[in-house]
Amino acid sequence: MEESGEVEGTDGQHRWIIDPLDGTTNFLHGIPIFGVSIALERAGQIVAAVIYNPIMDELYTAEKGSGAFCNDRRLRVAARKDMTDCLIGTGIPFIGVGDHGRALKEIRHVMGEVAGIRRAGAAALDLAWVASGRLDAFWENGLHPWDMAAGVLLVREAGGFVSDANGKDNMFESRTIIAGNEFTHLQLRELLAKAKS
Repeated sequence: MEESGEVEGTDGQHRWIIDPLDGTTNFLHGIPIFGVSIALERAGQIVAAVIYNPIMDELYTAEKGSGAFCNDRRLRVAARKDMTDCLIGTGIPFIGVGDHGRALKEIRHVMGEVAGIRRAGAAALDLAWVASGRLDAFWENGLHPWDMAAGVLLVREAGGFVSDANGKDNMFESRTIIAGNEFTHLQLRELLAKAKS
């Protein structure tokens, strides 16, 4: 958990990954974009996820192999293929945390190729919005497992693709994430790779 770190239990097969308040800064400033994020990991695989946005009363749920839902409505990622039509979400590092230069360079490379970039301030909800088609893709660096675990399953169960910045299934260790449909995920990865050079 974000608030207390890892607590060892007696069940070595299962692990709960919890963010009791994703979007803390938004919450503290009265911005109504925050939520609770809970994922269940079994033998290293995320198998169940819940993200709740209390202000909009949106309950996002997913179970591995059973699809993703918002308030019992089935979710699908957006079908857009052309990045110039796409709305992309991202995160920006806080003061004293993260690589500000990298973030600015990546935003500069992406913003000229897409319809718009949004920074909502709650990575779990950003991923839920990719799963629901509100955002066409999302990327962020410097995240923790509790920021993205539930969202990873939601996106995948909604037909989307999720990887780290190198295209690997190594998000928790690399602390990077890129999510989108088959086309936006790949194109966003390529744009971000160009920002490194």
